[in-house]
Amino acid sequence: MEFKQLRSFVEVMHQGGFTQAAKTLHISQSAVSKQVAQLEQSLGTPLLERLGSQLRLTAAGSVVLQRAEGMLRLRNELLRELDDLSHLARGELRLGLPLLGSDALFAGLFAEYRRRYPNISIQLLEGGSRNVEQAVLSGELELGGSLLPKDPQFDFQPFCDEKLDVLLPVDHPLAARGEIGLEELAETPFLLYQRSFVLNDRLLQACQQMGFTPKEGGRSGQADFLVALVAAGQGVVLLPSVVARALERPGVVRLTLRAPDYLRWDIAFIWRQGAYLSKAAQAWLALLRERAISP
Repeated sequence: MEFKQLRSFVEVMHQGGFTQAAKTLHISQSAVSKQVAQLEQSLGTPLLERLGSQLRLTAAGSVVLQRAEGMLRLRNELLRELDDLSHLARGELRLGLPLLGSDALFAGLFAEYRRRYPNISIQLLEGGSRNVEQAVLSGELELGGSLLPKDPQFDFQPFCDEKLDVLLPVDHPLAARGEIGLEELAETPFLLYQRSFVLNDRLLQACQQMGFTPKEGGRSGQADFLVALVAAGQGVVLLPSVVARALERPGVVRLTLRAPDYLRWDIAFIWRQGAYLSKAAQAWLALLRERAISP
């Protein structure tokens, strides 16, 4: 039993005969007759009684007509839904964003995506790179913003590569400098991120390479709170330049940091290696390519 056989049978009944059905279907009358005969053969029962020029449904034909109409309707709805998905008229995007810097980098992008694809439902999760990576691997997220991954389980598309700036209390002895080396902060407490932030690991590695272990002055996943702690004289914080510029305030000085090349904020959007990406996810990646931030 095939859909074309069902459609021929339904059209024969709707149009009142084989000749008119053939015109509606844009095929020959013999093709319509053949498809109806094949349908009867596959079902093992007659569907039509031919009384001269008149057609009448058998009991089985009445059942098949009702079911066939429903099946053809569902098939057409399915094809329309798939077509809608391909044109992004509907769908879902399960997206992870980095907790640090999302307001500066992604608020505008998020708004533009919603403007272009208003019927796409977006499920959003924010977190550190480790949390985002775990959610991508588990399937909770389709795409996630994370520091550039080294794990071969991920494919990725780079988005930005920002150097880090230092925010110091205005009364810090080094606050008048325009640029500062990481090693010059060895005696100053560092305000660090939550443990799910891979940027912590890079910072600790860089400090150890410079010959010291940073003193911890506190931890948070909220950049604005960390900067408030700087203003209160509780330590220094290293932030991506795009974030640090937006958070400058009275009582805080922003300096350029001299540090190893790997101590950067290189955000990429990751997905599971070899995973199928939905049209909604592909559209997000395309938008990121339009708006990618060069180092």
